[in-house]
Amino acid sequence: MGCSFSGLNALYDSVNGGGDVWINENRFRIVRQLGEGGFAYVYLVKEVLNDSASGGLAAKLKHSSHISEDGTYAMKKVLIQNNEQLELVREEIRVSSLFNHPNLLPLLDHAIISVKPTQETSWNHEAYLLFPVHLDGTLLDNAKIMKARKEFYSASDVLEIFQQLCAGLKHMHSLDPPYAHNDVKPGNVLITHRKGQPPLAILMDFGSARPARKQISSRSEALQLQEWAAEHCSAPFRAPELWDCPSHADIDERTDIWSLGCTLYAIMYGVSPFEYALGESGGSLQLAIVNAQVKWPTGPKPSYPEALHKFVSWMLQPQAAMRPRIDDIIIHVEKLTAKFSH
Repeated sequence: MGCSFSGLNALYDSVNGGGDVWINENRFRIVRQLGEGGFAYVYLVKEVLNDSASGGLAAKLKHSSHISEDGTYAMKKVLIQNNEQLELVREEIRVSSLFNHPNLLPLLDHAIISVKPTQETSWNHEAYLLFPVHLDGTLLDNAKIMKARKEFYSASDVLEIFQQLCAGLKHMHSLDPPYAHNDVKPGNVLITHRKGQPPLAILMDFGSARPARKQISSRSEALQLQEWAAEHCSAPFRAPELWDCPSHADIDERTDIWSLGCTLYAIMYGVSPFEYALGESGGSLQLAIVNAQVKWPTGPKPSYPEALHKFVSWMLQPQAAMRPRIDDIIIHVEKLTAKFSH
């Protein structure tokens, strides 16, 4: 899925003040901004269908399930200031196109255009990435709302959300070569509420996803990995081996299993199991993580079954070689689901 460079790819009129954006041959009207971070902005957009017989975006999509019923989508606009950032966006596009799974957010279309920097702007390219829209927000957004209302997910919803994340991650871990997401956390899980059904969970943001297996054979390689992880993997969800990597180590997709354990805890309690260390004077997040010092807060009444706590602890083993793989976790989720549904 190459990126094409052409001024016609994404002609737009004043993206910030509404206006229209062209992504390749399809036109979208900006409805409103949904979020922003770093050099990226996310907008809710609505396809503007012209009278031509091209059929718009729907004609281009491989999977009819990705077509929006009301023509709305989410569009991420990235301002690219240098070649390094350009390569990162291209890599995100390339990696996203490897995946096809109902619990992984699909990239529907993309365009990268060259722009001339002005006195007010410093970027020389803009990328436009188009995704299905999920307006109920992320697990993180929902956790904040639930905390304010003193609400918790039921044990069966916890497992249902978690099982969907596992299914998406299994798809990534089963590729040849296996890919690690590298930033599994509540802020990267989209939640859609469904009437009479458990929430739908979709893992997003493949900007940090890379082939999972690396052989570290020197101190400088270990430090390089730690530096990369510090930039790409959110600290409260980052595996111990990415904080303090030995000079000789085999890194694999079980870095994601650690983050998955932290995320299961967060589905239950709204935060990472190690977030408490940030609030303690003299507390160290790295120490808490490397020693896997988990604290269990008071949850709902009645509290979550002990089996769920044990499940989290099984994933949070400081030695990666002792951690289960995704297939083991999926088997265990099924067992727990059967147990709690009776």
